[in-house]
Amino acid sequence: MNEPSPVVDVRGLVKHHGEGQGRVRAVDAVDLEVPQGQTLAVMGPSGCGKSTLLHLLGGLERPTGGEVRLAGRRIDTLGEPALARLRRRSVGFVFQAFHLVEELSAAENVELPALLAGCSRREARRRAGLLLERVGLADRARHLPSRLSGGQRQRVAIARALANDPLIVLADEPTGNLDTAATLEVLRIFEELRSAGQTLVIVTHDERVAATADRLISMRDGMFVDDTRLAGAGAGPVPEAGTGTGWLGGLIGLEG
Repeated sequence: MNEPSPVVDVRGLVKHHGEGQGRVRAVDAVDLEVPQGQTLAVMGPSGCGKSTLLHLLGGLERPTGGEVRLAGRRIDTLGEPALARLRRRSVGFVFQAFHLVEELSAAENVELPALLAGCSRREARRRAGLLLERVGLADRARHLPSRLSGGQRQRVAIARALANDPLIVLADEPTGNLDTAATLEVLRIFEELRSAGQTLVIVTHDERVAATADRLISMRDGMFVDDTRLAGAGAGPVPEAGTGTGWLGGLIGLEG
C-alpha cells in the first residue's frame, strides 16, 4: 500500500532578493516534507528566511528555483488565477498583524473566505458562527476589529484561516503582537488544532509556541541547520485532510 503524499513537498527551494553583489539568498536550496496532520514550528534569528519560506509554501511568493508541491500538486508553476483559487480553498493564513478588514465585523471577516470560494451567504454565516464559538468569540461576532483586543483579533484571524477547512494553516509570528494572556489563549487553540490533525506550519520566535509542535526546524542564513522531532509529539490517530473527521470538519459539516 502506497504512503499518502505529504501535504507539503519542497525540493531544492531557492529564493533570491536583489541582484549582483547585493543579492540575498533568503531561502537556500531547502528540501522539506510536511506529513498530513503534523504541526511544524520554524525558528531562527530575524532575517534568516523563515517568513519567506512560509510565503513560498503558501504561494504568496514565487521561488527563484526549485519545486513546491501541495498535496502532490506542483504550485510554483501555476498561473495567478489558479494559484489564487488554490490559496482560497486549500491554505489558511494567520499573520502577526492580523490583516482583518477593519470595515467588517468579526463574523463578516470570517465569512469572507467562504464567500470568495463560492459558498452561499447562509452557509458562510453558519461556518463563521461555529468557528467564532470555537475560538471563544461568539459574543463578539458583530464587533468591528477596532473594538477587539489584540488577542481577540488574532482569534478572529485564526477562525478566518479555518473557514474553508484548509489542507494546511500557515502562521507567521501569530503571537508576536500579543501579551502573555492572549498568547496562552492562541496556544490553546493551536494545541486543539494539532490534536484534531490539522496540518500546521508556524514561524515563531516564541519557544512556548514551538513547544506545541510535533517537530522543530531551526533556520540560519536561508538554510535548515537542525530538524528535531519533539518529545511527546504525534500522539493519536490523524484524520484525513478535508474529510471532516476533525473538530473543524465536524462543526462545519464539509465534504472533501
